[in-house]
Amino acid sequence: MTGIRFYKCFLIAFLAVCTLSSVSAQNKKMEDELQQIMQSTSAVGLSVAVVKDDHIIYTHSFGSKDQESNTPLNDSDIFRIASISKSFSATSIMQLREAGKLSLDDDFSKLVGFKVRNPAWPNTVITLRMVMSHTSSINDSQGYFSYDVINPDKNPNYAKCYNSYEPGKGYAYCNLNYNMVGAVIERISGERFDGYVKHHVLDPLGLYGGYCVDSLNSKRFVTLYDYDSVAKKLKADPSAYKQRSEVIQNYVIGYSTPVFSPTGGMKISATDLAKYMIMHMNYGKANGVRIISKKSEKLMRAKVSDNEGGYGLALRGSDDLIPGEKMVGHTGSAYGLYSAMFFQPKKKFGIVVITNGCITNYLPGSTDIVVVLRETVNCLYNNLIKE
Repeated sequence: MTGIRFYKCFLIAFLAVCTLSSVSAQNKKMEDELQQIMQSTSAVGLSVAVVKDDHIIYTHSFGSKDQESNTPLNDSDIFRIASISKSFSATSIMQLREAGKLSLDDDFSKLVGFKVRNPAWPNTVITLRMVMSHTSSINDSQGYFSYDVINPDKNPNYAKCYNSYEPGKGYAYCNLNYNMVGAVIERISGERFDGYVKHHVLDPLGLYGGYCVDSLNSKRFVTLYDYDSVAKKLKADPSAYKQRSEVIQNYVIGYSTPVFSPTGGMKISATDLAKYMIMHMNYGKANGVRIISKKSEKLMRAKVSDNEGGYGLALRGSDDLIPGEKMVGHTGSAYGLYSAMFFQPKKKFGIVVITNGCITNYLPGSTDIVVVLRETVNCLYNNLIKE
């Protein structure tokens, strides 16, 4: 019997070693492919995370965190993730909605504290839902880091902030929409925007990150490199992590909010972003913690407009990111960074990819996801998800 037990233990150990060896070889092949993708797109750094069945099954970082100091990128480093940040703002709104403090069909003027009406359509109420789904008819032509541009009491030319179509009858992606959503969160909750997201979304999920640069460890910031198509080279853009201490000292709740950029200012690692994504994959719940209700999460991913694969409330569809898979998520681009967070609701897998700089090129007929993100997502899918 002793000999049989020994043989069984030996066999189990042998099979385990063989399995680990096989996985290691497969990962090595995949990582070689990822390195080739980076090389072909001149990507500075690349951080990825893959989720399957509610678990992160793979994370890795490649390339440089900072080229000037030759610092390698690692999984704990944090990026300003750009427009994926909108989903954190939308999640916060859903919490306030569940608490009965607002409705998606409320008049946005009453929520934000100044008149928001398209002067070409003065009798059409612009609702919170319209603002969050980019069907508000508001545009970014006058900028989006100050409410003064759209506040009729501050700017006599405020009408330039509106498109010609009736609110609710068209779609135009607009960063000003979500910077104003941040003010609503402050006015309704009584908390400063960055604090609200930290206390009600990040902390319950155990995530490190946030919108306030001054509250984070600057040593973990990943340098972002913008591609100069004329000079054909990547240049560091330090404005992504510009400190705002002076502005914050004179902060006005509900009006100074754009300093934190609710529309694009979240700083977080790819790994922690994947943990946040798991919450959306599971209809508002992760690791036993419910952040929003199932109904609220369904509302976020339900398309309001057919544009961008079906845009909901800071979540959008994508039928062509991975051939044959209908994905839900969001992209981001700013200061040279490109990010993607997408998941497959039915098959329970998701992928996060972030680069801090690359050649800005797209596949023919596509202008929403740069080649380095698209090819990386498909490489990870083919090697780790696809059976």
